[in-house]
Amino acid sequence: MSYTYIVLNCVIIVQLSPIFKPYNQQQSLLLPPSLEELVPQGHPARVVNDVINRISITSLLAAYKNEGCSSYHPQMLLKILVYGYVSNVYSSRKLEAACKENINYMWLSAMNFPDHNTINRFRSIRLKDALRNVFEEVVQLLAAEGLLSIEEIYTDGTKIEANANKYTFVWKKAIATNKEKMKKQLTEIWDYAQSVATVEDDMPEPPNFTNIDKEKVQATVDKLNTVLKDKANVEKKVKAKLQYVTKNYPANIEKYEAQEAVLGERNSYSKTDTVATFMRMKEDHMKNGQLKPGYNVQISTSNQYIVNYSIHPNPTDTTTLGKHIAQHEQSYGKAPKTITADAGYGSEENYTLLEAKKVKAYVKYSMFDKEQKSSYVESKPFSTDKLFYNEIKDCFICPMGQPMNYVGNVTRKTSTGFTQTIKRYQAKNCASCPLNGACHKSKGNRIIEVNENLQKHKTIAHQLLNSEEGIKHRKKRCCDVEPVFGNIKQNHGFKRFMVRGKEKVAIEWGLLSIAQNIRKKAA
Repeated sequence: MSYTYIVLNCVIIVQLSPIFKPYNQQQSLLLPPSLEELVPQGHPARVVNDVINRISITSLLAAYKNEGCSSYHPQMLLKILVYGYVSNVYSSRKLEAACKENINYMWLSAMNFPDHNTINRFRSIRLKDALRNVFEEVVQLLAAEGLLSIEEIYTDGTKIEANANKYTFVWKKAIATNKEKMKKQLTEIWDYAQSVATVEDDMPEPPNFTNIDKEKVQATVDKLNTVLKDKANVEKKVKAKLQYVTKNYPANIEKYEAQEAVLGERNSYSKTDTVATFMRMKEDHMKNGQLKPGYNVQISTSNQYIVNYSIHPNPTDTTTLGKHIAQHEQSYGKAPKTITADAGYGSEENYTLLEAKKVKAYVKYSMFDKEQKSSYVESKPFSTDKLFYNEIKDCFICPMGQPMNYVGNVTRKTSTGFTQTIKRYQAKNCASCPLNGACHKSKGNRIIEVNENLQKHKTIAHQLLNSEEGIKHRKKRCCDVEPVFGNIKQNHGFKRFMVRGKEKVAIEWGLLSIAQNIRKKAA
């Protein structure tokens, strides 16, 4: 603080003036500052640098050719990309700008300035076959440090919106409806043609439209045109219909066949990203669960580190577990020892798969939580699981003490092709039973269906989940795998993919997974 003395009428007035730190933009520095000094110790950028330096990037180097002009080093580009996803910078143009403006990026890139095309090409092309190996190297490094376990995992899934237009879609049901309309229209015109045809027209039997295809439609249209074109008494309405059918039906059926080939087993897809399927999103801003094109992302975690991930086009979690476990085996050479998951994975197919791979499954089935409540037991006194089973006679005993005899098996196939065998048992004289209406609601004698294999797996799952170890796993699941999705989607704002196509989506999620693991390690 400086002082200024002013003498006024023999009175000394002291005036204080503020003091500022030196500010001179033209001041030269004897020793220029080092970027190394400007990045604090323990900063996430240093963690990214340390992790990427310690892993092998041999698979990434294989993506480059030996001839041509020099390229930016893939290790440097990988550090920039990973740190971008750590710090919520996903755009290649923003990453380009950060390399010129942000000290952390400038330190990671060693003052190299790759443009957005280079960054984008590296992400979409160079990393296509190498990112999974990079992710696995990071996981193995963290496992070696004792931060996570590859053998004890917690699995869950979430739906993330695709980078696709939600108003340009194809629905399997709409295709089926349009095909039925085409069949009906062609049959009506064929019946009319038969009614006006002469002996010389040689009308064959009506075509079989059980399976409609382009060749069958074209042959039918050609025959109708041949028969009706020279008839003078053909109604104008029929002529107009035939003209429309001739112009549109062959092209439409060809379009439908191409769309069905893209659909496969799915019910829908977006025209702007044909791999994305329409799914009900919980995070819709209107809070009404709108259908949007998206991907079902499955992850396995350990101590909130992502150990494995897979991308699926089907909205239900039940059918994803087989491929997800197969990816784990491919990545680490063997299946995990234990897996904990919610009731969305509790199917006969999944239990059978995990049993075959000798994986201890702490996986709930659909009614597990309700069965834990005494109110559920009291509200279902006549359910199948409450009936006594006589193993010697292979029959169930109904609530009135009458035998329900075995009447045969039913075989069903799931959407994935898994075969289920279900045994059926039927009661007698239900019409005169005093419990009729309370025991069951069917009009005839009560029939129950029992899947013995599923019941066996449910019994094993019930025992495991209610054991001391099972209770520990159940409590840990909700605070191990679910917070990872919450952190990525809510804290870091990643709710929609920026790229299109399953390959690029897998790359983007792989980078997010690496970033999540590094963020966790840095914390």
